[in-house]
Amino acid sequence: MRLRSLLALTEAGLELVTGEDELERFVRWVVTTDMLDPARYLSGGELVLTGLQWRRAPEDSETFIGALARAKVAAVAAGDAKYGAPPADLVQACERHRIPLFRVPEDIAFATVTEQVNRNLSTGRAADLAAILDRHRQLVSGGGLNSVLELIHRNLGTPCWVVSSTGRVVAGPQQPLSAQVQAACLSAQRLPDTYSLDGSLFSLFAVDADGTSRVADWFMVFESDYKDWPEEHRAIIGELAAVVALERVRQDDRQNAEGRLAQELIELVVSDAKPAEIVSRLELTGLALSERYLAVAATADSGAVRPRELRSLLREILYDRSPAAGVVDGEAIALVPIGDDGSLDDRIHRAVEALEPGLQGSRLAVGISGGVDGESLRGAVEEARYARRMAAERNQPTSVVRHDELATHMLLLASVPDEVRRMFRVRLLDPLAIYDRDNRADLVHTLETFLQVSGSWSKCADLLHVHVNTLRYRVQRIEELTDRDLSRLEDRVDFFLALALR
Repeated sequence: MRLRSLLALTEAGLELVTGEDELERFVRWVVTTDMLDPARYLSGGELVLTGLQWRRAPEDSETFIGALARAKVAAVAAGDAKYGAPPADLVQACERHRIPLFRVPEDIAFATVTEQVNRNLSTGRAADLAAILDRHRQLVSGGGLNSVLELIHRNLGTPCWVVSSTGRVVAGPQQPLSAQVQAACLSAQRLPDTYSLDGSLFSLFAVDADGTSRVADWFMVFESDYKDWPEEHRAIIGELAAVVALERVRQDDRQNAEGRLAQELIELVVSDAKPAEIVSRLELTGLALSERYLAVAATADSGAVRPRELRSLLREILYDRSPAAGVVDGEAIALVPIGDDGSLDDRIHRAVEALEPGLQGSRLAVGISGGVDGESLRGAVEEARYARRMAAERNQPTSVVRHDELATHMLLLASVPDEVRRMFRVRLLDPLAIYDRDNRADLVHTLETFLQVSGSWSKCADLLHVHVNTLRYRVQRIEELTDRDLSRLEDRVDFFLALALR
C-alpha cells in the first residue's frame, strides 16, 4: 500500500508531519524499534514505529534518520508519549533525508497501528496474488505469451515484446521491433537498460540474467523508460519474467520425447553405431531419410556459455527448420533439413556473427558441413566437427568455418558411405586401441604424433617426451599389429585418413 493510504486509516490515527512529496512510496511491512542505528535489521520499504527512546541529544536524530535513509525505509512514525510531539531536530533530519514523518498520538498504541497497516497490506497482497494467478491462468489456458503481454500493455500503458538473442520476436505486438533494439539487448553492459531510437525510448530486461548467459537468454522490451514507472509497475516485471521463463522451458525440447530421441540420434551418429541403427532412429525422430541435411557443430571456449545453452542456441538460430540437436563431449551438434534453402549456411554464418556482442569475452566456434542425404549423416557430422576445430583455432570472438573451406581429404571422406568409413577405421585403429587398453600403452597417440611431424623421429620423440629408441619400439608394434609399414607413403595416408574418421 502507498504511504498516502495510511492517512485514511482512522483507527491508526497517524498524522503527517513532513514529507508530503514522498507519499507515493509503497509500504511493505511495519517495524517497531528504539535502537539508535537499526539499519542492519531493515531491508527497505518499512514503516518504522519508534517511541524515541534512542534520543539522548538533538544530534541523535541525524544518526537515527540517516540509518533509516541508508536502509531505504518508506517512512517513520514517532510516538508522542515521550516528548508530546516530534522534536524539531527530528523533523529537520527527516526533511534533509527526504524521509516522510508521521506522528502517532499518545492514546494510540503501536500495536493498533501495526494491526491496521498489516491488515491493509494483507488485503493488497491478496489482490496482487489474484492478478498474478489470473495472468498465469491466461498463459496456461492456451492464450500464450501474447495474451499475457496484452494484459501487461493494458496495465502499464506501453507495448511490450519478448525477443530471443537472435532477434526472433517470440511474442508481442504486430508492429515490427527494430533490429537495433534487439541488438541492444546483447550489447548492453548490464540489464535492465534503456535504448533510444528515433525519439523513442525502450527499456530492456533480461528474462534470466543470473541463470542464463546473455547470448542464450530471452529479453523483454518495453517502449517506455522503466525509471519513470511507479513502483507497482516495476514489480510486475519480475512476475512477467517468471511467466516468460516458464514459456521458454515449455519450448525447450530436452525433456520431451522428441528431444530425447534427437539426443540419442546425435549420440548414435557420433559413435560406432551401424548405419541401419542411425536410419531407424532418424525415422523415429521424425526426419526423412530422403531429405538432405547440413550438420552444424558449436563450442564455446569458456564456461560463459554452457553446452546445453549452445544446443538451445543452435535450435533458436534454426527455429523454423526443427533441427535434431544434442550435446556430445561438450560440443553441441545439430542435423538440419535443408529443404529448398540453398543459402542456409549463409544464414547460420550471419546469425552467429550477430551474437558477438552477447558473448561477453567468450569465443564461439561453429563448423558447418556440406549437404548430404540421410545415409551419410556420420560423414556430415565429422565434417562439421572438423570445421568447428578449425574455427576454434582462429583468435576471434565468433568464427564460422564452412565445408568449402575444409581440406580436400575431409570433403572426400564425407562422401564415403558410413559402413565403408566404419570398417576402414575399425580395421586400422581397433588393434591399436585394444592394445592400448590392455597394456596401458599409447600407440594411437604415438601414431597421430608421428604423422603430424611427417615421420621425423627426433621431433616425434621430443613431443612425446620419450627416447628415440622407445619411439622406434612403439612404431614397430604399430606395424606388427596392423600389418602396415609406416615408411610407405600409402600406409601413412591410410593411417592419416583413419585418424580423421575418428
